[in-house]
Amino acid sequence: MTARVLMFQGTGSDVGKSLLVAGLARAFTKRGLRVRPFKPQNMSNNAAVTIGGGEIGRAQALQARAAGVPPSVHMNPILLKPHGGAGAQVVLQGKVIGVFKGLEYMAMKAKLLPSVIESFEHLKRESDLVLVEGAGSASEVNLRRYDIANMGFARAADIPVVVIGDIDRGGVIASLIGTKAVLDPDDAALVRGFIVNKFSGDPSLFIPGEETIVAATGWSALGLVPYFSDARYLPAEDSLALNYPNQRRAGAPLKIAVFILPQIANFDDLDPLQAEENVDLVRVHPGSALPGDTDLVILAGSKTTIAGLAAVRYAGFDIDIAAHVRRGGMVLGLCGGYQMLGKTISDPTGIEGPAGTVKGLGLLNIDTVLSPEKTLTLASGTTTDGMSFSGYEMHMGVTEGPDRARPFSHLADGTPEGAVSVNGRIIGTYIHGLFADDRQRAAWLARLGAGPSTVAYDELVEATLDRLAQHLETFVDLDRLLSLSR
Repeated sequence: MTARVLMFQGTGSDVGKSLLVAGLARAFTKRGLRVRPFKPQNMSNNAAVTIGGGEIGRAQALQARAAGVPPSVHMNPILLKPHGGAGAQVVLQGKVIGVFKGLEYMAMKAKLLPSVIESFEHLKRESDLVLVEGAGSASEVNLRRYDIANMGFARAADIPVVVIGDIDRGGVIASLIGTKAVLDPDDAALVRGFIVNKFSGDPSLFIPGEETIVAATGWSALGLVPYFSDARYLPAEDSLALNYPNQRRAGAPLKIAVFILPQIANFDDLDPLQAEENVDLVRVHPGSALPGDTDLVILAGSKTTIAGLAAVRYAGFDIDIAAHVRRGGMVLGLCGGYQMLGKTISDPTGIEGPAGTVKGLGLLNIDTVLSPEKTLTLASGTTTDGMSFSGYEMHMGVTEGPDRARPFSHLADGTPEGAVSVNGRIIGTYIHGLFADDRQRAAWLARLGAGPSTVAYDELVEATLDRLAQHLETFVDLDRLLSLSR
């Protein structure tokens, strides 16, 4: 039996495509279908490691979880990880194939499409329903000639499309009608309907708007979805989510601050801390100052460590960190942040730009040499305080130095990992997903005087996915969606 397929594209970025596909994956899975998510091309520095050491977008890993299956490299065959001025790192079926400028990548797309189709066909063979997510906007006609992410893929695979609009940002009527207006007629013929997302207020007030869209486009209205506020408990696809206001908790016993850098990566490391009632997590953007009463500073990962370090200095965050350390505060460097805490970062082969060596923040007595080989692996072990953990590694580079004699943890095979300063207040590790482990997060909260953990994180994510599925069952015509798939 051939799997049914339906594609979801958006009028723009951040309209909720990833969230809706995750919710639909859980809803149709609950109906007994074998569901697989698929995104031909994704651009995000928020990534996940698959079994076998591949790399895909974090959103597709969440969608796989919603469908109750392990994440696979075939769910996101092309992942673009922005590399600043150097272009983007291109990950094909889980493995890095190089860093390319925009025009270089455009010229490659036709050669990459067969691999995209191969992954798509792989998922079709093992499922009853494939939910395909587009990227960015369906109406980027300037990119249509080379497109393999939206209508280019829909045409190549001959699959029906649903367009999603975001009413929260305003102008949803114009954005949906405008999308139909600029689409090539053969592309527009694939569109079966539309969903309006992030609605607030009285739905009866939007009836004339919905009728206007139907009349102008000929597309069916498939759902008016109210804003799902619990989405904050699920990993976001890209760093746009970090621009939303802080969810501050005044009076919380523990204040943790994280610097938001231009190339911040795998920032979902912070989500479990945000969920804790006893934690006030402060996102510090350039132009803002580190709160003086911060207990723990987290220097998160960066796609380009040397450029990230330059951004730290340009924003004056290095001065803030030094003052925080003088006050007796703790600092945790995650992945690229770990590398920045050292004495030097060397890039002898020019992976991130011109070859050379730069000075680090000097808070750990370590040195890092960037290398072309990328470490991509699931990881588990025990921290030196005897607490077990599970997570993953995703980095380029090797770190050595005297502070490595005081490792942060030991991996399951006994290998020492990470580094700790002599006074124990500066810690660096390559382990991502550390705080998603309830045991580790509870240990950190206890160590920092925040009291017991208030969250079972995996249970929270699962319950949120269930609520999201029920939300879509209520406000989207799922039977109609299934009938429109083919």
